[in-house]
Amino acid sequence: MKRIRLKSYDILIMDNIIKKLIVDLKSNNWGRKFAIITDSKVKKLYGIELQEILNKAGIESIIIPFVSGEKNKNFHTVERILDQLFKEDFHKDDAIIALGGGITGDIAGFTASIYMRGIPYIQIPTTLLSIVDSSVGGKTGVNTQWGKNLIGTFYNPKRVYIQPKFLNTLPKKQIKNAVAEIIKYGVIAKPSLLKTLKKNRKEILNLNKKILLKIIFSCIKIKAGFVTIDEKEHGIRKHLNYGHTIGHALEKISGFSIQHGQGVSIGMSIINTISVSRKMMTKKDADYIKNLLKSYSLPTKLLPSVSAIRLISAIKLDKKMHNDKKQFIIPTKLGKIKIIDSITNRDIIKACKKHA
Repeated sequence: MKRIRLKSYDILIMDNIIKKLIVDLKSNNWGRKFAIITDSKVKKLYGIELQEILNKAGIESIIIPFVSGEKNKNFHTVERILDQLFKEDFHKDDAIIALGGGITGDIAGFTASIYMRGIPYIQIPTTLLSIVDSSVGGKTGVNTQWGKNLIGTFYNPKRVYIQPKFLNTLPKKQIKNAVAEIIKYGVIAKPSLLKTLKKNRKEILNLNKKILLKIIFSCIKIKAGFVTIDEKEHGIRKHLNYGHTIGHALEKISGFSIQHGQGVSIGMSIINTISVSRKMMTKKDADYIKNLLKSYSLPTKLLPSVSAIRLISAIKLDKKMHNDKKQFIIPTKLGKIKIIDSITNRDIIKACKKHA
């Protein structure tokens, strides 16, 4: 078992994680009974089995599913979950288990943070994207008509349980989607990750356990480092948003037909182009990142339906505004990053033309 410690909780990485979960649920005062919040797909894959295992172990649990998909990460879904918690007589001494990908983690964490002003929750991520990124750091939230994750809280889980074999049921498209975030970590903090991705593409897509475990551990360690220093994203944690300002805007514009990793991939590519045009980054480094993204079938160009003007409009409500200025995370070279607020609409328009 591998253990990564943050200030207020641990992240555990191991096979047969459910056995460890049962031991912890029985030995810690986290909840009298548990609501397993999961999406409709993960419920069939793992949710029903988890409930049966918990109940056999004498741990009372219920399942509260929601329809899978980013479009359902909204207040309506949260309200339905809250109603079910009230109907099942959940109280402050009960808890939530988030079982699924990043959408589930965000919804379940947000629900836990507001139900009776906060009840405990546990994260069990089942996708590579949620394992390396969204399950770590305590961010929760939902989408609105105005944008992605604009309503949310910082609310830490009691523990994060990672079982790599969950990835065996993940489509290759979702593995590739997660690679965008892994590339992000490589660019902002650990360039050797990029070499690992380039050298081991076939093995990664075929879910080579040894390589994936090294990548997962590296990404979590990097994020844990940022989060430990800057839990509420006032400073250095913002580096983790490289590619995300544009990426989130693209997701919203597309009605979430563009997946998160795809949006981040395009976002990183456009930001790199701006960095090169400002002579902050070499074209060689930008091309290295672009070619790596392409090798995993990740997009680097805008959809024809997305104009620069639509993109600029969608960015306006981004959370990373500061003093009415848009903050962007700009790489200056592999492993080095800057936060700047001097990027103009003209910069974005010019870069978008190169990615049309």
